[in-house]
Amino acid sequence: MKLLIVDDEVIIRTGLSTVIKWEELGYELLRPAASAEEALERMVLERPDIILTDIRMTGRDGLELAGEARRLLPDSEVLILTGYDQFSYAQQAIRQGVSDYLLKTSRPDEIVRAVNGAKQRVLGRLHTLKPDQLRDSLLEKLVAGPEPDRRQLEQAERLLPRLRLKLNAASPLQAVAVTASGWGGAAEDGKLLLFAVHNMMRELVEGEALIRDNTLLVVLRRDGLLADEGGLKRFESDMLRIEQRLKCKLFAGAGSIASDWRGLPLSNKEAVITLDFKEFASETRLLCYADVMERKGGRTVCTIEEEQLLTSLLKEGNPSSLQRWVEMTMVALLADPDVTPQSMRAFVNSVLISAHRWIERVTASFGESNGMHAGLPQISDQDVIRDDQRAQLLATLNHLMHVYAEAVGNAGIPYINRSIAYIHDHLDKELTLQQVARNVHLNPNHFSEVFKRETGHTYIEFVTIARIERAKALLSDSPIKVSDVASRVGYADMKYFSQLFKRYTGFTPSEYRARS
Repeated sequence: MKLLIVDDEVIIRTGLSTVIKWEELGYELLRPAASAEEALERMVLERPDIILTDIRMTGRDGLELAGEARRLLPDSEVLILTGYDQFSYAQQAIRQGVSDYLLKTSRPDEIVRAVNGAKQRVLGRLHTLKPDQLRDSLLEKLVAGPEPDRRQLEQAERLLPRLRLKLNAASPLQAVAVTASGWGGAAEDGKLLLFAVHNMMRELVEGEALIRDNTLLVVLRRDGLLADEGGLKRFESDMLRIEQRLKCKLFAGAGSIASDWRGLPLSNKEAVITLDFKEFASETRLLCYADVMERKGGRTVCTIEEEQLLTSLLKEGNPSSLQRWVEMTMVALLADPDVTPQSMRAFVNSVLISAHRWIERVTASFGESNGMHAGLPQISDQDVIRDDQRAQLLATLNHLMHVYAEAVGNAGIPYINRSIAYIHDHLDKELTLQQVARNVHLNPNHFSEVFKRETGHTYIEFVTIARIERAKALLSDSPIKVSDVASRVGYADMKYFSQLFKRYTGFTPSEYRARS
């Protein structure tokens, strides 16, 4: 049982270390720490079971140390030893998980009694764990940390026999993360399936298995006959047997082989990363980290041409056309050999943001804005890579298509709203009044009169304001050259664009960008 004494007063920590014969009482006394900062630096490596600390120290105090110890070493016990007999300190200590509160005036036998009590609580927690719980706890420490100490490793040797752990010798291991599906969409169905897969894995594989949230972690032994690729082929064969028996679908991501238990955390991280590539694996049942580690990431932003096609589809109002566009876009993304789950999520969010911004501009030009962009749903790292993103993207775009149709149909005169949307979609092209009137099937003279009455601007004024507003957004949000900004809002003459921009804003385009 390891004991760490922490105090910034040398006379106190020396006295506590020498007056009480800790080794004779069965404790391994670690070198005392002169500050909370020093204790925290050493804590993960030395892993004390009991920490005896002062409460008032230079730098971080004992209560902060207790809080960090509770997070880093949840199985440890912290005792506060202080010269301050104040109830408020005791209250704070309890909140930080301190197990005892002693005064520095306490006699040695009182301190020993408190430390012995902490020792019994540490041992009691270990003994109250059921064998399965203790085994799972040890396996979790091996793959995720904090790193187990010698006592825990000795327990792991005994309770995880299939891993054949060796404390001071090579014992190759490999982490594999597994998902299961096919028993229905309810959360309970998924848990039951994972539990069934876990039981079969423990019967079939040369290793140990652990349920973690919605995945199953398997640690495979990779020595002897299992050391080569045949080991994973055997594991994949076991997966097939489980699928046939349980009528389900499994997918696994395998990390690299670790030379011994110390390399398991890295192998585990690689397995989790690889599992994220599930939908990129086609019909493959198992994917290795080596298969995906070189991927640099695909496109993360949709092009201007894609934005224009998307807005055309949203205006068209045909759900089938929109669905075909989503399907084709996702298939093209998945065909990129460099695509990753992260780049895929970024691209989908780029499409959502572009569509929302377009709707915001259109509804604002109608004289209404419902602030949709503020509540934009984004694709999180927990979403399934292909199916959920495709479904979420399509559902959101269908909703925006409906919003546009309602805005055009219900706000003011429908054909004026359609013309405004047309203007916003063609700001980079020639936009004559006759062209827009023809698009909404109206006589140009009649269209001009109604347009001014409904918008409060002449046609030319409205188009100019729309172009200047778009130019302001491009100057603020993108690094493209001013000449390219002019081109994107329909002005081939750079000098004329700058003069017009300054007339409406009071600044040249370059001055406006510098202020943004």
